[in-house]
Amino acid sequence: MTKTLQPLKDKIALVVGGSRGIGAGIVRRLAEDGAGIALTYAAAADKANELVQQIAGGGVRAIAIKADSGNEAELRDAVAKTKQQFGRLDILVVNAGVLIRGGILEYRMEDLDRILAVNVRGVVVAIQAAAAHMGQGGRVITIGSNTAVRTGFPGASIYSMTKGAIASLVRGVAIDLAPRGITVNNVQPGPTVTDMTSGMAEMVTPLIPLGRMGSTAEIAAMVAYLVGPESGFVTGASMTIDGGYVA
Repeated sequence: MTKTLQPLKDKIALVVGGSRGIGAGIVRRLAEDGAGIALTYAAAADKANELVQQIAGGGVRAIAIKADSGNEAELRDAVAKTKQQFGRLDILVVNAGVLIRGGILEYRMEDLDRILAVNVRGVVVAIQAAAAHMGQGGRVITIGSNTAVRTGFPGASIYSMTKGAIASLVRGVAIDLAPRGITVNNVQPGPTVTDMTSGMAEMVTPLIPLGRMGSTAEIAAMVAYLVGPESGFVTGASMTIDGGYVA
């Protein structure tokens, strides 16, 4: 059987939080697979625009939209702009998230409000807004964390709680959207090499059975499978990709 080199040709993807790190890796992979790309960014306009130019240079249409994932109106507007620019929306990847560490005794309520707004409420808003525009075969992916399974370090309880909430959310949303042929899945990366984790390797690598941190390309490959044509029977699942960290 011959497989197309661009399994996402003619599809349109919105990657929420796609300007850098894992999000940028996902954007690059989906563009390589042929999808038109809209990505959101909160602050890194230079990185977002540079990435869009790189993708456009490869012959794939892409746009960057400024949107704070903790702001409902901005998220809904990003979905609306994607539909307006491309005429359709087939794939949603919700990657945006914040990590605010702190022990439970001293955790500030303003930090709790912020992390819940982005990591939980923002995911709900993005799915609700995007799914309204999707047809049969739509794909929704959330980027969670292996901390939903194992917290591992002090000061990460609240962050872990938000990622556990996403894993639970995905199971229910998968049932809600199944009658419309839309699949919903959660990817849970472990320690991954990005510009934000450059100081983590020495601490976490000894805890990973495979002896190394993951790459953004490896996370993106999992996402590419889940949004592609061969994953139509996978929904409501959380896929942990962490080198055996939680094994």
